[in-house]
Amino acid sequence: MKAKRVFLIVLDSAGIGELPDAAEYGDAGSNTFKALWDSGRLQVPNMQELGLFNIDGMEYGPSVAAPKGCFARLAEKSKGKDTTIGHWEIAGVVSGMPLPTYPDGFPQELLDEYSARTGRGILCNKPYSGTEVLKEYGPRQKETGKLIVYTSADSVFQVAAHEEWIPLEELYRNCEIAREMLQGEHGVGRVIARPYVGEYPDYTRTSNRHDYSITPPKKTMCDYLSEADYDVIGIGKIFDIFAGRGIMESTRTKNNDDGMEKTAALLEKNFHGLAFINLVDFDMVYGHRNNVPGYTDAMNTFDRWLGTFLPKLREDDVLMITADHGCDPSTPSTDHSREYIPLLMAGKGLKQGVNLGTRRTFSDIAATVLEILGAGGQADGSSFGDAL
Repeated sequence: MKAKRVFLIVLDSAGIGELPDAAEYGDAGSNTFKALWDSGRLQVPNMQELGLFNIDGMEYGPSVAAPKGCFARLAEKSKGKDTTIGHWEIAGVVSGMPLPTYPDGFPQELLDEYSARTGRGILCNKPYSGTEVLKEYGPRQKETGKLIVYTSADSVFQVAAHEEWIPLEELYRNCEIAREMLQGEHGVGRVIARPYVGEYPDYTRTSNRHDYSITPPKKTMCDYLSEADYDVIGIGKIFDIFAGRGIMESTRTKNNDDGMEKTAALLEKNFHGLAFINLVDFDMVYGHRNNVPGYTDAMNTFDRWLGTFLPKLREDDVLMITADHGCDPSTPSTDHSREYIPLLMAGKGLKQGVNLGTRRTFSDIAATVLEILGAGGQADGSSFGDAL
């Protein structure tokens, strides 16, 4: 089948069960979606109708006899479990080497150079919860004016700064300096500006976050589409994740609601190509904070929105709903988890009830997008367009 517009929505961190190698990542038993189901609060009738609980391995929810969508379970072939690696693989690039992580903090010589170039001292330099690090080091930042630099289990260099003590423009400039420095051996997936406000102990991170991603190692579906004069529209942090490469138009979002509103507005836009959307609250606001009720309610909200979005799809539209990794909010860990991801597809031109099985790589999504849009290019996956 062929499509004119593809809406690809990433429910950030909505994994559906541990991958066979999950134990190697410390994630044995993780299952983000099952944690939501086990809460007793999950109500997602629209995704259920598309075939959510018909996906391989999702035996805990009620399957439907005649799903209205196409559905699959996808394994991550890349080495990693972070946002950058996950989105790159969705976009057709499998990463054979994991991006560097720093469980013991960054090398002192690197931080000495960073401090010299920014003109500010450094606090923390260890893996930390993004909210707890503010309680621990916020007062000291106020006293000293030093930057709070921390990391996580992911390949990230995070810089937190209070918006009233260190101006946003300076924080962004300092993150650009870090991105310039962190290449090669220390080429972390993302440098993240983490601005916050408030007074101890009630600090709050703001929506002025900005990600500075490392450039993908080769062309993604976004590059192939843009080079062939297709529209590639990023909603949310898509532009940041791909360092802007291949993204022709971009709109930032404040939260999931804002992202859904901006995605719905695209229904009225006569574009030809891909709308690539990331809804980050599932991960940032709920998964990393082990907030099962909040995560579940957010998923319910998305499903209600989906019920208003689906009827407005045009004849030659295709909707894809997926994830980029897991972040099980019911486990002791607050980090991402190595999980399969779901794929739900809908569109008036699609067959109904097609079980695409368990796919070997997220990159099957990219291969399929390129095929159904009629674009050239290569992806590290196999298209399932002929089954649609």
